[in-house]
Amino acid sequence: MTGIIGLHHVTAICGSPQENVDFYVRTLGQRLVKKTVNFDDPGTYHLYYGDEAGSPGTILTFFPFVDAGPGRAGPGMAETVAYAVAPGAFDRAMEQLALSAVDFEGPAERFGARVVALQDPDGMPVEIVETDGAPDVAHTFHSVTLRLADPEPTARLLTDIFGYREVGEETVGGVSRLRLQAADGGPGGIVDLRRDPGRSIGRQGAGTIHHVAFRAHDNADQLAWQERLRTAGFDVTPVIDRQYFNAIYFREPGGVLFEIATDPPGFAVDEAPETLGEALKLPPQYEGYRRRIEEILPPIKVPA
Repeated sequence: MTGIIGLHHVTAICGSPQENVDFYVRTLGQRLVKKTVNFDDPGTYHLYYGDEAGSPGTILTFFPFVDAGPGRAGPGMAETVAYAVAPGAFDRAMEQLALSAVDFEGPAERFGARVVALQDPDGMPVEIVETDGAPDVAHTFHSVTLRLADPEPTARLLTDIFGYREVGEETVGGVSRLRLQAADGGPGGIVDLRRDPGRSIGRQGAGTIHHVAFRAHDNADQLAWQERLRTAGFDVTPVIDRQYFNAIYFREPGGVLFEIATDPPGFAVDEAPETLGEALKLPPQYEGYRRRIEEILPPIKVPA
C-alpha cells in the first residue's frame, strides 16, 4: 500500500454565495465546476471551484450560509489554503491582485519560497506560493495549514499512516510551522502544522474551513485506508456516496475533520466537461424536490 497522494479537496463555510463566486471566479480566476446542494442540507448550495477539469488537488468547496456569523480559526481547525503558482507568474499574480483592489500581505519568504497572503470576502486566509513546476494561475493546491495545540500526534498520523515525511520546521514572526510532504511530492502534497499554544479559541462560521480531504486512487484504495485507520484506532465512518466521489471521515488527533475521497467518478459524471458548473445539479434523492429547492436557493450569476 502506497502513501496518500495529496489533497483531494478542502471544504469551507462562507456567507453570500454571490460574493463567493465573484471572488473565486473573477478575482482568482478559478472555474466553478459544480453547482449543487449540501447533501445533508439541500436548502443550501454546495459550490465547487477548481481547474478546468475539476481535477483532484484543485478543488475548494463552500457551504454558503447567508446568515452565518463570522468564524475564527483556532486550535483543532484547518486555517489556510495555499495555491501554487509558477515563478514566472508569481509577480503577475500580485499585479492582478493589486488591479483587482485586493489587499494582500507580502511577498514574504517561507521555507525558501515567496508567499503572498490575502483573505476572501468572508475573511478566510488564502495564500499564493511561488512554486517550481506549478501552473501560471492559482488553480492547484500547494498546501493546507492546520492550527494545532500539539502538532506531534497529527504529525505521527501523517508520517506513520499516510506516508508523509517531515521536510522542515521554521519560526517566522512568532509562528512556528512543521512542514510535511506526501511521498510522491505531487500537487497539494504539503501539510503545514502551525503550533498554537491554545490561548485562542476557534469558532466555526463564515470564513473558516470545515474539513480537509485527501485522495484515494479508487474505491479499493479507500477501503484499504478505512481498514488501516480503524486498525490504528481511529473512528472512521462508513463509505458515503457524494455523487462525484466516495468519502470516509474521521477526526485526526489534533481535532481537524479529515476525509479520504476517491478520485473517480469526478465532476463530469452528470454534465459535460465543457458546461461544468452551469446548471444546478441535484443528486437523485432530491430531484423530486427540484422546484422547491430552486425557489429556496438564492440566484447566482457566474462572471464571464
